[in-house]
Amino acid sequence: MFKHEPISLGYDDLPSVTKTSGRKYNCNGNDYPSITTVLSILSKDAIQAWRARVGEEEANKVSYRASQRGTAVHEMCEKYINNENHTEGFMPNIIADFNRIKSILDSRIGTVYGQELPLYSDYLGVAGRVDCVAEFDGKLSIIDFKTSRKQKKYEWVTSYFMQEAFYAIAWEERTKMPITQLVTIISVDNDEPQVFIEHRDNWDKKLIETIKEYNTHKN
Repeated sequence: MFKHEPISLGYDDLPSVTKTSGRKYNCNGNDYPSITTVLSILSKDAIQAWRARVGEEEANKVSYRASQRGTAVHEMCEKYINNENHTEGFMPNIIADFNRIKSILDSRIGTVYGQELPLYSDYLGVAGRVDCVAEFDGKLSIIDFKTSRKQKKYEWVTSYFMQEAFYAIAWEERTKMPITQLVTIISVDNDEPQVFIEHRDNWDKKLIETIKEYNTHKN
């Protein structure tokens, strides 16, 4: 059983709208782009090249399956950490994805302060929804759950660290509770799971640079 100490953000949710240009959140009258929309500029060229190579129809199928899978595993993690029935209604392949990382959740996650929380930063002008804020190896952390068909090289996942750095900054802005540890947990098909642990301050500058680049292109 996981221990929970929910932290109030002063609001329950943030209204959002998703368009072809990405998702935006309304934060006290300000429309902020989602962090995933902002960071998508880093992979835009590579994704366009991949789509051209495999064709739009195949690319759409692969993207849809990956999105559905990631969402389902997130839901299982959330239910499990909330001490709820976490297997009912999920397909065997999704349960297998979850089971690959279950022992990590059991042995390394401590007190949980929130899951699927909407966060925004007036300083950065960005918003988003964090998977989990909890102790990891005894230290307050931003925790992100991912799925992958194969092991990820470190240099392939730096956008994950920037995303988590944003959540840490926005969390501190909203709660006054600093978080510096960023944790990425990846369930990998037919292989050992991966755990990346990073420090927020190694990624905040790159994050800010990317936000500036996004705003420049947007305008």
